[in-house]
Amino acid sequence: MNKQTLFTFAGIAVLAGALGAYVGVRHKQEPAVASTTPATGPAAGAAGTPVESLFAETMNDPAGKAQSLAQWKGKPLVVNFWAPWCPPCVEEMPELADVAREHSAKNINVIGIGIDSPTNIAEFATKFKITYPIYVAGISGTDLSRKFGNSAGGLPYTVLIGADGLVKKTYLGRIKFDELKADLAALKS
Repeated sequence: MNKQTLFTFAGIAVLAGALGAYVGVRHKQEPAVASTTPATGPAAGAAGTPVESLFAETMNDPAGKAQSLAQWKGKPLVVNFWAPWCPPCVEEMPELADVAREHSAKNINVIGIGIDSPTNIAEFATKFKITYPIYVAGISGTDLSRKFGNSAGGLPYTVLIGADGLVKKTYLGRIKFDELKADLAALKS
C-alpha cells in the first residue's frame, strides 16, 4: 500500500469518526443497543416505513451500474450496512457470504449497503471478491440505517426483513451467526 492510499484511508477514517461524533452529540438520542433487538414499527406497505424507503432506493453497484432495490421486494432479505474502513464489518463478510450461499435455495438473500465512496467500495469488492450483491450508498446509507432504528449510526448494522416486508430483527455490531441462522430458520419464505 503506498503512502497516498494510506493517507486517503486515514483521512476517510478521521472524517467518519468526526462525523459520528458530531451526529452523536447533535442528536443526543438514546444509547444504541449492544446486541440485537426485535423489530417493531409500522406495517409493511405503509407510506414512509423503513422497508418502503429501502425499496424506493436506486443505488449503484460497485461497477457503477444503477440498481433498483425494489428487485428485493417480496423476498426474505438480510440487509447489512457496512464500510470498508470498519474492521467488524470486514470480519463478518465471509460469514455473510456463507449465509447467502447456504440460504439461496430458500430464496433468502443477503445484500450489503456500503457507506463509503464509490471508488473505495469498488476497490474493496474487487480485492475481496464479495459474492453477494453490494450497493454504494455513501453517507446517505447512514440515514437509511437510522430509519431502521440505528440511532447511533454504528456499523455494522444488519436488518432482517421477511418476505412480508416486515422488519423481523435488527443487529447492531458484529453478527452472532448462530443467532442469525436461527432467526433465518424461523422465517417463512
